[in-house]
Amino acid sequence: MKKLIFLLIISFIVASCSSEKQNSTSALTKDKDLASLKVQKDKKIQQINALKIELNQINQAILILDPDEKLPLITSFVLTSENFNHRLEVQGNIQTRQNVMLFPQYNGSLKQVFVKEGQIVKKGTLLAQIDDAGLKNQLEQLEIQSSLSKTIYERYKRLWNEKIGSEIQLLQAKTAHEAQLKSIAQLKKQLQKTEIRAPFSGTIDEIFANIGASLVAGQTSVLRVVNLNEMYVEANIPERYVSEIKSGTDAIVEIPMLGKTYSTYIRQTGSFINPNNRSFRVEAPLANLDGTIKPNLSCRLKIKDYNNPKALMIPLGIIKKNANGENYIFKLKPENKQNVYTTEKIFIKLGKKSIDKIEVIEGLEEGTLILNEGALIVEDNQRVREIRY
Repeated sequence: MKKLIFLLIISFIVASCSSEKQNSTSALTKDKDLASLKVQKDKKIQQINALKIELNQINQAILILDPDEKLPLITSFVLTSENFNHRLEVQGNIQTRQNVMLFPQYNGSLKQVFVKEGQIVKKGTLLAQIDDAGLKNQLEQLEIQSSLSKTIYERYKRLWNEKIGSEIQLLQAKTAHEAQLKSIAQLKKQLQKTEIRAPFSGTIDEIFANIGASLVAGQTSVLRVVNLNEMYVEANIPERYVSEIKSGTDAIVEIPMLGKTYSTYIRQTGSFINPNNRSFRVEAPLANLDGTIKPNLSCRLKIKDYNNPKALMIPLGIIKKNANGENYIFKLKPENKQNVYTTEKIFIKLGKKSIDKIEVIEGLEEGTLILNEGALIVEDNQRVREIRY
């Protein structure tokens, strides 16, 4: 029906123009009447414009009354404000301060290992024993001699109190006894160095030396003790965020290898900017209640660097860009027909984004009806039909 009317109108225009062209245009051309030709042209243009307006009105009436009108199908949503937290995401590394390789303090062969790998130990537990090469025998001899020197000293002291004997004999006995006590103390310290004890409570991660191995003080690795209870994440942050990220800032740790996410906070921020990569160091504590987190695991540290409790967020997929690089979306204006709207282009200014949404900081107001699905296939001032699921 619509096409038929359109063809009739066009036929009428063509017929009218052809008739007038034959009757008047040729005569005016023959007479070389330029002014009259221009007047005639202006009249025809006015007639064509008037017909276009009338044709458009007829088309609009047909579109409204036609139940089978075919329009692009779209979905929409009403723009509402929401709380928006933007997080800076950086690569992090999980560490523990209590991860120690134990070395001997005494040269000798490894006599005995009292623990196994994976065993949980408490602080001060004896882990391994180094052959003392006769130090215990020497200590026993010194203790016997010290006991004798003590008896002699106490005897001279008693005689001196009774005004018997000389002061020189008392001082010599006292000096001999004190010297032996110092030798015993030094020997006990040497014997303590033959013992390897746990510096803190933790787990025996690995044993490196076998029984009988020759150990060199400070050089030969014996075993490793790790405490997995107090873990932390460290990461490097670009210097441009130095004023936004401070101690106490909320953060999230994601560990892909474990498929787990943990809530935490920034415990410490570095006071030094690394000149090589223009970044500063941050640290966040990490609770390891089930013991599944291991040192040197890679993770993602997401630090909150921005919050807007009334942010206007729109899907990233509905945003279009013109030749000048300006971002715009379409809002919908209702028509007189149910579920039918006209699109209107709105230029917007964008802020920070989340995974699938972005904040609009200029150009839109809360409550605006926004075109959602179908935004990429429509144009400005186009009639569309909303479908509802």
